[in-house]
Amino acid sequence: MLMSMTGYGRGESVGGEGRLIVELKAVNHRFLEVVWRLPRTLLPLEDGLRRMVRAGVSRGRVEGHVTAVGIGEKTLTVRVDKALAWAYDKALRELKETCGLAGETELSQLAALPGVLVTEEAPTETHALWPTLEEACRQALDQLVAMRRAEGGSHARDLAARLDLLAGINERIRTRSPLTVEEFRARLTGRLAQAPVVVDGMRLAAEVALMAERSDIQEETVRLDSHLQQARACLGAPEPVGRKLDFLLQEMQREVNTIASKAADGEIGRLVVEAKGEIEKMREQVQNIE
Repeated sequence: MLMSMTGYGRGESVGGEGRLIVELKAVNHRFLEVVWRLPRTLLPLEDGLRRMVRAGVSRGRVEGHVTAVGIGEKTLTVRVDKALAWAYDKALRELKETCGLAGETELSQLAALPGVLVTEEAPTETHALWPTLEEACRQALDQLVAMRRAEGGSHARDLAARLDLLAGINERIRTRSPLTVEEFRARLTGRLAQAPVVVDGMRLAAEVALMAERSDIQEETVRLDSHLQQARACLGAPEPVGRKLDFLLQEMQREVNTIASKAADGEIGRLVVEAKGEIEKMREQVQNIE
């Protein structure tokens, strides 16, 4: 089934550390390119996210963005430096004895001394966030693929209709081609009948045969039919076929151009213009197919 290269997906997951929101946006690209924008806390998990996208997408530029709510924020803890507190207390007692002072050391006084109470930032366990991030990314990727598949289905239906139109045009060209030879024979016979000189029948037959050989487009119409059949097969293929369809359309364009150059006939020329229009419309669509 055809897949479009454009799409959008969003996923959200809540874990013990907080909430993660993943957004994926895909656009046309010749190859597969994956770009992630992550909070600094999640940078070590970028390779895992890349592997997930590459497993679900074959072609296109995919931009991923992660929003972290409540994750990576500073979490402070307070630690007591017991050894330093004992040292302060001992020093204060010695100071009172030396100076002959009375009274006990207050807790508030001791706690206010430098280094007794130490604030520390609790580190975020980055790899513990992977299950939450993986779930959010999976949701976003599923939505992205579903949108690309739906749009691809629309492309497939339109391409199928245009391939049928092109097949009909090719058949009309094939039917018209023998008539051009007979019309050439009739025109040439009429001109020779009015000519002041007599031309024998063999010379007339030779001229008609030469014209028929030069304007023979049987091979081109057969090859065009073959390209059309291959393109129809691509519409239902399970693997990505965007590049193959683009190549087939180039070959169709080549056959139609050759028909135009060989068949010196107004009706065939009009049909060629119509065929080129359909091929160009298909090529525009194929640029968005994975």
